Amino acid sequence: MEQFQAGENMVLTWLDGGVTHMDGGAMFGVVPRPLWEKKYPPNEKHQIELRSDPVLIQTKERTILLESGIGRGRLSEKAMRNFGVTEESRVEESLQKLGLAPGDIDVVLMTHMHFDHACGLVKETADGPVPAFPNAEIWCTAVEWEEMKHPNIRSRNTYFKENWEPVAHQVKTFTDTYSPEPGITMIHTGGHSAGHAVLRLETEAGRFWHFADIMPTHAHQNVLWVLAYDDYPMDSIAAKQTYTAPAVEAGDWIFFYHDAVYRMIRWENVGRDIAGEVRRNK
Repeated sequence: MEQFQAGENMVLTWLDGGVTHMDGGAMFGVVPRPLWEKKYPPNEKHQIELRSDPVLIQTKERTILLESGIGRGRLSEKAMRNFGVTEESRVEESLQKLGLAPGDIDVVLMTHMHFDHACGLVKETADGPVPAFPNAEIWCTAVEWEEMKHPNIRSRNTYFKENWEPVAHQVKTFTDTYSPEPGITMIHTGGHSAGHAVLRLETEAGRFWHFADIMPTHAHQNVLWVLAYDDYPMDSIAAKQTYTAPAVEAGDWIFFYHDAVYRMIRWENVGRDIAGEVRRNK
């Protein structure tokens, strides 16, 4: 597992949340393949590898989980095939290596509740589905929670009642921003989904951003490179103009849930050159 000391009192650890493979064209929207495949090569099925690895944020005050992985035994064989799932979650095993258990998680921060982020909130047992992190508060935007419970004709393909009913009593919502503690802030952006949010960390070591699915990989740095999966692509572009472009230009650290190559990266020369990186160990 890769770790990064993000400040004197903050450690980031990437857990094993599983792997999906999505259509490359869909992941880069209207961007022509000859452009995007140079930055993020596809496989023989024209799919790109996308991790689903939650980030553990440990501070002196709390143990926080960002996203939840794709879970284990939570998808049908058809869904596994359609979403190109080649590995399911081993989050519990990852926590064990750190001397932790799922019950030690105080807060789960959800940027949004699409299946590849939210399936790991629930654990399948012989007695039925139960919360995977039984002692945690689960935070997402109010807009996202409402759509999770009442999906429309498009979003019902990714918002599953099996992912919210067992944990409904744990969920808490916010409107614009939420801070579980000083220096950690969730910000509602919309775009990828109406309730999509991003995360900003601020420590004495600098600023760190998790842009979730408005910048799922390092190859999505360009503000116009947005997903065909985005429900509101113009809102994604606006959010990238507001948050991602300034972060890139400032040389802030940007960390990822989906990237198969980098865990974290920061650029210099207005995003032209890599100034620092944490690569995923294969």
